[in-house]
Amino acid sequence: MSNLTIKELQEAIKTIDYKPNAVDKYFYKLSEEVGELAKAIRKDNRIVDKNIKGTVEEELNDVLYYIICLANLYDIDLEECIRLKESLNAAKYTRPNMFDKTNFGEMNE
Repeated sequence: MSNLTIKELQEAIKTIDYKPNAVDKYFYKLSEEVGELAKAIRKDNRIVDKNIKGTVEEELNDVLYYIICLANLYDIDLEECIRLKESLNAAKYTRPNMFDKTNFGEMNE
């Protein structure tokens, strides 16, 4: 299995789930999934024998899915947002930018 970029994931989700007038629906689903994630974390439910149902891993995936749905509706490039926000965070917290190869070497190639 090859690595998947955020951009590729956004495009894949857009092809199967894109409802232009569904901002409320996607936001409510995101909120619901965050609640389910909290429950899985509280119970420390983790994958066992590839059974993902009801686990932290499943709920993290669901939260990410609905975040991407919302980003797609607003035509937001999440990869670009991550880089822009990291620049702000690096300056705010006086730390290296995690995408700066001079600070983190081969990690980001």
